[in-house]
Amino acid sequence: MSFPGLPRRAAYLTINNVKRRNALSLAVLRSLRDQLHDFNRGPDGKVNILPAFKPGLVDELEAAASTSGAGSRYSWLVDAGEWQKARAGLPNVLVLRTEGPVFSSGHDLAELRKLPYEEVKEAFALCAEVMNLIRRSPAPVVAVVQGLATAAGAQLAFTTDFPITLGTTKFQLPGASIGLPCTSPSTAVARRLGSAFTYRMLAMAEPVEAQNLPAGAVEVVGDEAQLEERVAHIVDRLAQQTAGQPQAFGKWAYWTQLSFNGASGSGADGYEDAVAWAGRVMALHARSADAQEGVASFFEKRQPKWQT
Repeated sequence: MSFPGLPRRAAYLTINNVKRRNALSLAVLRSLRDQLHDFNRGPDGKVNILPAFKPGLVDELEAAASTSGAGSRYSWLVDAGEWQKARAGLPNVLVLRTEGPVFSSGHDLAELRKLPYEEVKEAFALCAEVMNLIRRSPAPVVAVVQGLATAAGAQLAFTTDFPITLGTTKFQLPGASIGLPCTSPSTAVARRLGSAFTYRMLAMAEPVEAQNLPAGAVEVVGDEAQLEERVAHIVDRLAQQTAGQPQAFGKWAYWTQLSFNGASGSGADGYEDAVAWAGRVMALHARSADAQEGVASFFEKRQPKWQT
């Protein structure tokens, strides 16, 4: 595959299955899993991904940021020196790309229909593992959706952090038309598009152009040249102009704070709990070497020199 060159600290995450419309066969899913492991495997051989999006883990992160907590399992997420040890040579942004007129047609139905039930379960479990690795990737994942994204292919696109495409690109949850509703893909789609819109896609199984999706769900550009230009800008911004450790910690904190829903009784929508929790996270952010460098460079009117 031939794609535009990437800046330092950026890498491609690829699917090479054009003849099968970039279907997520077992081989492709294993390849994606292995790539994601490699992009998060440090010099010590350990694979470090973001913690589960559980608010209570902030206690452990605070401990990891303290002197006594140095070397804990999450110290790499809150300390620049530990980040460098854990992620030396690893990318700060990943770019998911495929070739051909179809971004991904989802699961390989021809393969699935031949598999025994236990292996079908394995295929769906492997798909869920890949989606979780993308969602919890410390390096944000940009998806260049150059063609139709259908079923688990739509799930893949909407699981990434920055899906970008043309306005005429189609997304589809087609399973209901063959008696196999796209229940698993709809988990990611609903979180990106909203429950009502996604249910219509799930039930009707009709394709929807990107320009007709809810505003902000994906970034839409006018033509292929603009697509490449915008992707290059986003990748440069994430790889060169922001620091890796604060970006990763910020990603974890953002998705975690969304889990507050008022169940504790502090407020109807959980805002009070979320903002109090986020204050603790901001205090941790402020301790980081890159945050201190960023603030100093702002006041000194110079470009920051990131450690991560």
